[in-house]
Amino acid sequence: MFKKHIPQIEFIALMASLMATVASAIDALLPALDIIGLSLGSASTADNQQIIIMIFLGLGIGPLLFGPISDSIGRKPVVYAGFFLFILSSFMCVYADSMTVLIIGRVLQGIALSAPRTISIAIVRDTYSGDHMARIMSFVTVVFLLVPVIAPALGKLILDAYNWQAIFYVQIIFAILVGLWFWRRQPETLREENTVKFTPSIFTDGLRELIKHKQTMAYTFISGFIVGSFLVYLSTAQQVFQEQYGLKEEFPYIFAGLAISIGAATFLNGSFVLRFGMTKLINIFLISFFLISLTYVILFFGKSNPSIEVLLVFLAAQFFSISFLFGNLRSAAMQPIGHIAGIGAAITGFISTLMSVPISTYIGGFVNDTVLPLFLGFSVCAFFALLILGYLRRAEKKAIIAQA
Repeated sequence: MFKKHIPQIEFIALMASLMATVASAIDALLPALDIIGLSLGSASTADNQQIIIMIFLGLGIGPLLFGPISDSIGRKPVVYAGFFLFILSSFMCVYADSMTVLIIGRVLQGIALSAPRTISIAIVRDTYSGDHMARIMSFVTVVFLLVPVIAPALGKLILDAYNWQAIFYVQIIFAILVGLWFWRRQPETLREENTVKFTPSIFTDGLRELIKHKQTMAYTFISGFIVGSFLVYLSTAQQVFQEQYGLKEEFPYIFAGLAISIGAATFLNGSFVLRFGMTKLINIFLISFFLISLTYVILFFGKSNPSIEVLLVFLAAQFFSISFLFGNLRSAAMQPIGHIAGIGAAITGFISTLMSVPISTYIGGFVNDTVLPLFLGFSVCAFFALLILGYLRRAEKKAIIAQA
């Protein structure tokens, strides 16, 4: 017998907090990347970028384990296991004596955090569907994005007062508090009729089921390109603002300002998605994302960086567009597969991450003396995403004609 759902506002805040453990683990370290590198004997900006990128590798791998298990034994035990592993891997990072050990710890952190991240999506899908699910995901994302607004500044305050290891201790405390809240308030959402027996073939069975749904696969691939391009920004932001523009002290506030742009757009999406539908919003803002990045490339190809004001205008416009894509793409991909929400969230997350990590690693290697490769990456990723979207729309039209 299921307990009564908690109030919607608390549900949104709790799901956002589960996801926010991921954001805090990523963004709070941004001001400390160069210091961590020097502390562990690495002065390479490419190595420092791996501190950010490799946690995403873990975020892609982990759901393959946690997703199927959550479809079998329930959502809540998997979240507990993820938080426990996160605490252990965080201590590994604290006591790392080399960049290799730290990066391994970051991968393990990503695997651990994939549990609350993936399961929160499955819980939302267990509870809502359609445009209402997209609306809830939008509001979850708004609260979740408050963390990137404050995390870099908080990370810098901790860094100035103590050391980079203290940032990991604060993350451990945050994870414990969210875990206790989840334990006390969130009821189990996996219903008995949706339970899937855990077998060695559960992954392959789930993949075969996913492949049947063109909508799920298309939006998952699009997510891979979009997340990959955004991950380039996350992994190079410190390098761009601190080294290329010399704004070391201002960096946390610039990062926060751009995160506010993302949050504002995502908040608007919560209202727009019920009025226009998530598919129309995906169409509009994917085109917008492409055109903005292409405009930057045309204006500044072969030239030095523009003023910081011009760069921020373009980045804010890019992130305003991308904010209408994150939640809607994920919701559109999950919509047809509510009956396998756990394994579905796991496989779609794995595929998009498997795409995004190599994309971000490759493009990020070119962001040395200029921001241009970042916008080239935006435009190329958006172009391929538009090709996939065009294929999906044609397939949908053919299906409608065939049914007529």
